[in-house]
Amino acid sequence: MSSNGTAEAPPIGYTLIIPPGWARIPLREGTKEALERIFFTHMDKVPDGVARDDAMSMRLELRRQLQKRARAARRNGGLDLYLPVLPRGGTLVAASIIVSELPIGGTDNALVLSRLASNTAGPGVTAVKLDGVKAVRRESRVAADSSQEIDVDSRRVEYVLPVAGDSGNFLAISFSTPGDGDLDSELTDVMVELFDAVVSTFKWRYE
Repeated sequence: MSSNGTAEAPPIGYTLIIPPGWARIPLREGTKEALERIFFTHMDKVPDGVARDDAMSMRLELRRQLQKRARAARRNGGLDLYLPVLPRGGTLVAASIIVSELPIGGTDNALVLSRLASNTAGPGVTAVKLDGVKAVRRESRVAADSSQEIDVDSRRVEYVLPVAGDSGNFLAISFSTPGDGDLDSELTDVMVELFDAVVSTFKWRYE
């Protein structure tokens, strides 16, 4: 449905309000330019108490981390990657948000959402609404898997919703974090709550 509610039409995009210290990296085009902009905007200062040579090694490692995350997200069909870009103690906060297209197919969105919910084991599946549209929220834990470039156990949360006015296509908004190493810690819970707050700002964007 269009933004003024007068006609059915697919959106041209979406908007999310992200926390301070996070940045968007487009994955279909402009990825390299976005990474360079992030690197030189947020990571060009030498931290207090760190020798210049050590700072250079730190910056190169941070760049490697960003590039690795972007490659993995693009390989998994991502549209956009959101990452914390202000390092703390020489490392980036271990968390990411990926927005991806899901060409599931089918004409009954409610049935697709029901199947998505039933195909997820465990109690972490709930029905929600995003921008007035029915969606599914799924929470899970993912074990480390070097073949998938997953270095540590992580906590995952994913929202899946149909693309407005475009039957058969869905959007996934996925969050992943190892937290502080304890998937049940207060800090990890806070990071998940932050992601839920970000997703609550989701809006379709129309011409």
